[in-house]
Amino acid sequence: MARFTLPRDIYHGKGSIDVLKEIEGKKAIIVMGGGSMRRFGFLQKIEDNLKAAGLEVMVFDGVESDPSVETVMKGAEAMRSFEPDWIIGLGGGSPIDAAKAMWIFYEYPDFTFKEAIVPFGLPKLRKKAKFIAIASTSGTATEVTAFSVITDYAAKIKYPLADFNITPDIAIVDPDLAETMPQKLVAHTGMDAMTHAMEAYVSTIADNFTDPLALKAIEMVRDNIKKSYDGDKHARAEMHDAQCLAGMAFSNVSLGIVHSMAHKIGGVFHVPHGCANAIMLPSVIEFNAAVCGERYAKIAKMLNLEGENDKELTKSLVKLIRDLNKELNIPATFKEYGVDEAEFLANLAFMAENAVADACTVTNPRKVVPEEIEKIYKASFYGEEVDF
Repeated sequence: MARFTLPRDIYHGKGSIDVLKEIEGKKAIIVMGGGSMRRFGFLQKIEDNLKAAGLEVMVFDGVESDPSVETVMKGAEAMRSFEPDWIIGLGGGSPIDAAKAMWIFYEYPDFTFKEAIVPFGLPKLRKKAKFIAIASTSGTATEVTAFSVITDYAAKIKYPLADFNITPDIAIVDPDLAETMPQKLVAHTGMDAMTHAMEAYVSTIADNFTDPLALKAIEMVRDNIKKSYDGDKHARAEMHDAQCLAGMAFSNVSLGIVHSMAHKIGGVFHVPHGCANAIMLPSVIEFNAAVCGERYAKIAKMLNLEGENDKELTKSLVKLIRDLNKELNIPATFKEYGVDEAEFLANLAFMAENAVADACTVTNPRKVVPEEIEKIYKASFYGEEVDF
């Protein structure tokens, strides 16, 4: 038996944050990162909408990129003091992911982070609050997913929390917010969305419900990411929808080792998540093609890429990803990104071991051992072809 879960309501299109005027409740806490949502006036508009609905509002800000366990626990404590019946994650993946994790420990103060990282092992939520996610970036799609990524800085590990319990009740996908993204963030989040869609499509549990979402997202990202990067507002809106479609797909069938490896190199070297995905995606396609080349070939055919057989079509798909990275000024390798070679090699076994243990590895189409992960990391560091 399979399961397909999405937020109960997804509001999308320009001006969709105005639906907050219709929310019924007593108190709402807004969890956010830096000041961009405040600077551009969106925080004020959201607060005004909530107050118009009769809610008392509190703001918890300052969530860092790659939110920490400590920030999560601090936010949960603030929630226990304020006692909101709505939790609102506002911004990119980091504040929304942090808000999801805070929600767990708000409702279950004695639950531990060690227990929370067990896939699909969370207790039932919504005893105290429901959740609204408002996305300001076009990549993570956490506004529609059952995932949250939290970093244990002491252990140098990013942990994906996975449970349908943390799927938001309401997702707001308003392209007005995405127009504020700086160019580099457009590139990184856009390639994160592409990776989500491709990994969902080749997941070992991909199905008839998620395949159309993944394929449509891939096509939309290919068609719009460069124009969005160049500032085209229509393309920016299309990317905001595309990343959401990709999220609907991967939330239900999970991901693969691109994400497993990105989590671990991000935890050690703080490479931005979308950038890490973009660098590694070509190498992982080359690795996985041995067992799912026909799936990659179907993607290539849909995109009208050149090739007479599955192998040639897959090569064209790898070239497309590398060409997109170049157009978006994303480094081709981790060495080019600036990761120190000696430190990379010193941490290689540590990252590989933890990548194999990552929850996303379970649904990768090709089974993998740490030694193979090390080889893929090296290929992505030096720019070598994966031919094993």
